[in-house]
Amino acid sequence: METEHWVQEQLDHLVEASKDYRQKALFQETKKLFQEQHQRMEQMEGELDGRIWSPKEWSN
Repeated sequence: METEHWVQEQLDHLVEASKDYRQKALFQETKKLFQEQHQRMEQMEGELDGRIWSPKEWSN
């Protein structure tokens, strides 16, 4: 969680500090991509937890 927050702050800082439109756009899209990847990781962790604790899997 700490790392994700730090990356978000760094990307926000880069967007604010950048004077070039293309750089700003790149940093903004990088931030969106990072957020999507983080969300996918959380979903996959939840799915893994659900599969591990599923009573269907206990008998195997």
